[in-house]
Amino acid sequence: MPFAQIYMIEGRTAEQKQAVIEKVTQALVEAVGAPKENVRVWIHDVPKENWGIAGVSAKDLGR
Repeated sequence: MPFAQIYMIEGRTAEQKQAVIEKVTQALVEAVGAPKENVRVWIHDVPKENWGIAGVSAKDLGR
C-alpha cells in the first residue's frame, strides 16, 4: 500500500488540497501499478512559524 506524506505551509484551500490528493494518487497508480483503492495521501499543514527557509521562518518572510 503506497503511502505519501506531503508537507506544505498552511494556507491552501480545500480545493487545492483535493487536487494534490488526486494527482499524487494518480502518479502512484501510474508509477508503481498500485490499485487506486490502496493509495493513501496524508497532507501535513505546517504553521508558517514552524517552517524555516534560510534561517528565517516563513511567517517572518511573509510567505
